[in-house]
Order: sequence, then structure tokens, then C-alpha cells
Amino acid sequence: MRERITFIQKQGDSIEPTTLKIKGGDAEKDGAEEGSDVENDMDVDEADLNGPEIQAAREDRLTIAIDELPTDLQALLGTAHELHIRYVSSQPYEAITPLLARLPPGFHLFYTPAREADATSPALCLALNKVFGNVQCENPQESFATLPRDRFSHSAAYQYYQQSVDFSPFIEYAKERLCSSSKDQSCASRADRLAEASTLDISYDAISHAVKLTATWPYQKQEVHATSRPQTRTEVGVLNSDRPGHVEPHELAISGLLTVLGQDKKPSATMFAFASRHRDAESSFSAEFLEPTGLHPTLKLNLKSSKPPTEDAHCSPHAYFTLPKTIFADRHQLSDDLFLASKNLTGLRYISQPVDLEAPEYVEKRWGSSLLLELSPPEHEKSESWTAQVPLHLRYLSPAEGGYTDIEVPYPAVFWACTAEEGTKFPNNPFEKVNLGYDGLFGPRTVFWHFEPRPATDNSLINTIKVPVLDTNKAEWVSGGTGLAVLLGFAWIVWKLFGVLSKSGYQNQPAQAAEAAKIKKKQ
Repeated sequence: MRERITFIQKQGDSIEPTTLKIKGGDAEKDGAEEGSDVENDMDVDEADLNGPEIQAAREDRLTIAIDELPTDLQALLGTAHELHIRYVSSQPYEAITPLLARLPPGFHLFYTPAREADATSPALCLALNKVFGNVQCENPQESFATLPRDRFSHSAAYQYYQQSVDFSPFIEYAKERLCSSSKDQSCASRADRLAEASTLDISYDAISHAVKLTATWPYQKQEVHATSRPQTRTEVGVLNSDRPGHVEPHELAISGLLTVLGQDKKPSATMFAFASRHRDAESSFSAEFLEPTGLHPTLKLNLKSSKPPTEDAHCSPHAYFTLPKTIFADRHQLSDDLFLASKNLTGLRYISQPVDLEAPEYVEKRWGSSLLLELSPPEHEKSESWTAQVPLHLRYLSPAEGGYTDIEVPYPAVFWACTAEEGTKFPNNPFEKVNLGYDGLFGPRTVFWHFEPRPATDNSLINTIKVPVLDTNKAEWVSGGTGLAVLLGFAWIVWKLFGVLSKSGYQNQPAQAAEAAKIKKKQ
């Protein structure tokens, strides 16, 4: 088991190395040898690192080999070729370099089964409900959306999304399975802090045979503190983004201090650079529904800048949506070029299938749909604010008391997609995120420059719509009134038929006419 704790500051920030104090482990043992190789030494003593309060983001990553997991999780992961869970908080947060990859807020899952038969098994959904408490799926084939794998092979096979999950069961599960004992208060308190995380990622693939659990907290004031655990290699970094002259345009540079708890007596200075597909566009956007919303609401995106982030590559702005099953986009409507141009849209680049345009929400088994729209910014030399409008449609919803139901629609992820130079390669870096849904829809040389979502009013990355539905308090009147109307209509028809019969009686008109014609002919 390995652990990495990283405090990341902005460019220009720094911390004095002497303010970092290490206690315990080899740092306090006589005769400790500096520079010893601890990569394979898992018998690490407990140690602490303490420092001053700094303005920084924090990322914790725990890497667990599959044979260190409980047998039930080993059996479950044995049915998966890859499994990626991404949770993003609905509270706005400031992302800093290099933690820049973004997704719409909510619970995302990307899954590729080891065998096709595993896609029909309910085992994954049962495990998700056990760990997270309220994941609403039956099995991947029925509840998940299928992702295209014919364009780029790095995409997962299935996608699932849910607006919100209860993290209490997961936190208790983590305490029970990851903390060595009930007396391990440090581990328990860190598990409790997961409820405050901006993002939480759990990734597994059959190639590495390891599970990576990564949590990040937003850029804010926090104390530098880290504690190692027995049998765990713990590396702590206090880093900041840098910009030395030798860094390539597609690279990010990081410098700062690194410490291996239980081994190092003092932090060591470091600097390294790596290629990154996720960058900061240094702009922001907000999203809101136009009033009145009606049953066909329009989501307006307000973007602060129309200028591409770089002039050395072809760039186009995109918005990636994960829409719950209560609302959907019509791909036929989004194929009309004139209509798209009137909304500052270029085209629909992807929409998950199938999307039933007529089915009510309560009969839909799939979670909803995802779509990728290319936006059309104004053509001006100077950067300026602009808007784009996305037409959506509500499904018929279940009856509710009061006659109205609130539905929640998450903010999209908005970014510039720019093509890097020919020959540019993007190997995995220490902070890279893959399998985000939209990255598999672009080529491997695409760089994503992200807009920061900033709500105009509420402090939430969720838009709420009040939808009229059947009022359960009046449902009896509706059913009774419908029955009465049908009965009165039937009675009116019977009354009319009876009136006709009472005047002329029952006669076989064709036979009577034929007999009259025959008599007239004889005359």
C-alpha cells in the first residue's frame, strides 16, 4: 500500500523548508541512513509532518494492490477490465494547476466488463448500493449508457451518472476496510474529511491490478499536516506551479519540497515537468434557464471570453452535458444548421444512445443521456463575453403532492478543445485524469482548456426547474371525472341510436330498395 499527500500552491507561492517539522520514524532514530530505498520497504514506522498554515489545494492518493483488498472486492473487480468512479461536488471550487480536469457535478461511473456476460450481471449495482447506499441501477446493460469505442480505443464501454449519492455509507465502509483498527483515529478523521472533498476518484484497471483512491480539497487556507501509517509508504509534497525557461508549451512545471515519512530527516527540493492535456483557460462561465421555462426549457451559457487560449493551434469551444432522465436533448432538432446558428451553436458532436423522445421518466431504466456540443463564439479580434443557448425537453414525471416537482440539472463542463502539434505525446503524469467521458470523444493529441464554472446567483453548480405534474391530492377527482365523462359520452351515443331506431325502426335498407326496384320494373 502506498500513499501520496500533496499540498499545491499557486505560482509564486513558497514555503520555508525549515518550517516543516518531521517527527517519528527514522528521522528520530540514531544511525538512520539517508537516501535508503524505501520503494520496496513496506515496513515503515509511523511518522508525522507538520508545518504552518498555507493557502493551497490538497490531493490525497492511496494506491492499494488488488491482493490487499477484501475477498469480496477482489471478486467484484475480477469481473471488470476497468472501473472508474468520479464524484464532483456541486459546490463551486477553484481548480489550480495541475488539478484542472473538470466534470459536471455528480456521481460518474465508467466501466468496461472483463466479459460481455458481466454486463448483464447485477453484481456491480449491488456492490455500488452497498458502498454508496442509493445508486439507482439494476445492471450495466439496462441502466448504463453505451459509449462509442470505434473512434478512440481509450474510452470505457459503459457510462453511468447520478446527480447525488449519500457518502455516509462509503465513509463508514472506508473506516471499516482501510483503517487498521477502531483506535486509528487519524485514519478515521481523514475518512470523515472525504465528505468535504471537491472531487473523489476511485480507479481500477486489470493491467495495473491496483485500486487508486484520490480525493482533492479546494484551494483554501489549511495547515500542512500528514501522518504515515504502518505498512504504508507515505510521500508528502508541498509543491507549486512553476515556469522555467526550458519547459515546452504543452508541458507544466512543478517545484517544491518532497518528503518520505519514516525515512527522510528533512524535505528535499525538487522540480519536474510533464505534458498535460488539461489546462486553465483563465476564464469562467455560468448557466441558467431562460424564464419562463415551460416544458421545453432553454439553458443559457454565459461565457466571459471568446478568445482562444492559444494562437498556435486550432481551438473550438465545447460543452459536455450529463442530463438526468428527467430531461433530454433532441438530436433531430440539433441537426438543423440554421437553428444552431441562431443559438450560437456549431453542431452536436455526440449524444448517447438510445434516447426515447416520448417515454415518461418513470418508465426509463437508463440513467439519462450525455451530449457534447460544439459552441460558436463571435468572430471578433478582442475578447468579449458571449452567450449560447441549448434547447432541452422535459419528460412527463410521476404525480406528486401539490402538483409540482423540482428537478435538478447540473452545470456542464465547458472547455476549449485544441489540437497539439504533430508528434506531441501525452504520457501519463502524476496528476492526470483519464476516462472523463468527453476525453474519449477526441483524439489523443487534444488539449482541454477549462472554463471555471461560477454561478451567477446561488452558490451551487445545479440549476433547479419547477415542473407541473399531476397533483396526487386531486388525482381521485381526475380519475372520477374521467370515468364520468366516458360514461356520459357512452350514454349520449346510446340515446342517439335509440332515437333513430324509435323513428324508423330496424330495416334492411339495401334489401328493401332492391325489392322496390323489382316491382317498378314489372310495372
